[in-house]
Amino acid sequence: MEAIQANDSRIAWLLERKKGIGGSDSSAILGFNPWKSAFELYIDKTSDHVEEIDNEAIHWGNVLEDVVAEEFTRRTGKKVRRRNQTFRHKEHHFMIANIDRDVVGERALLECKTTNAFNSDAWEGDYIPPAYMCQLQHYMAVLDYEKAYIAVLIGGQKFVWKEIARDNEFIELMTQAEKNFWENHVQAGVPPEIDGSPSATELLNKMYPEDNGEKIMLDSDEAEMLIEAIESIKSEVKDKQSLQKEYENKLKLMIGKAEIGVTPRFEASLKTITTNRLDSKLLKKELPDVADKYTNSSLSRRLTIKKVEA
Repeated sequence: MEAIQANDSRIAWLLERKKGIGGSDSSAILGFNPWKSAFELYIDKTSDHVEEIDNEAIHWGNVLEDVVAEEFTRRTGKKVRRRNQTFRHKEHHFMIANIDRDVVGERALLECKTTNAFNSDAWEGDYIPPAYMCQLQHYMAVLDYEKAYIAVLIGGQKFVWKEIARDNEFIELMTQAEKNFWENHVQAGVPPEIDGSPSATELLNKMYPEDNGEKIMLDSDEAEMLIEAIESIKSEVKDKQSLQKEYENKLKLMIGKAEIGVTPRFEASLKTITTNRLDSKLLKKELPDVADKYTNSSLSRRLTIKKVEA
């Protein structure tokens, strides 16, 4: 394990992170990251652009890191210390780690997290969100530690901490996946397959927010294969939606005027609800100035497919 002193400049630190695979990157490579895809990670690692994400959740997570660490010490009696360094794996130099705390007297680290109350179920019992499990195993691999602790403040009023043992079998598989991503994609300049994750879709919207009006020739075989697959899925979805509506109508007929219908295993409710919708067409017709004032415009691109007649 090699330690590199952290640079005072956050931009410089973010650029340094592009030179390796960090703990939060591992889950994207393994497909366990709900916020970032492997394709998006590749773009991040190979671009010169540094995007410094700053939102309320990240801000308060940083502010409350000390609070979480202090509470962990109070509840466990274990002392922790900061390590303002970037560590590199002694063999696989592309593997880097920036940990929150070392646990004094143990070959262990502490990761501090904060989350909102809606995520409370994700921390029940022995369960740990997979993205964080990847992060902790990655850190243990880089620092050659035997265990890790994770402490989380949930909704500002519930504190949970857990101990995680080193999993050598998982680390071996993770290391091979990271090595493949780094050598065969990042260093080779070959992007991984793009997927259907929300983060990949969002990234494409950012990369190509507007069309340029041009018409181009696509690779016929690959493009037509994709189009045929899309049309086939659309047809299947339409058929399944129609079948779903049929089943729902049959169930509604059975419930009739009642509010709730029950079986030994299920409860189906058919409650009366009131929905209020703004009549935008009427508003534009009768009060066009008001409609314009309270209308927000946004750019988006819609994919449509039509068959070209021979």
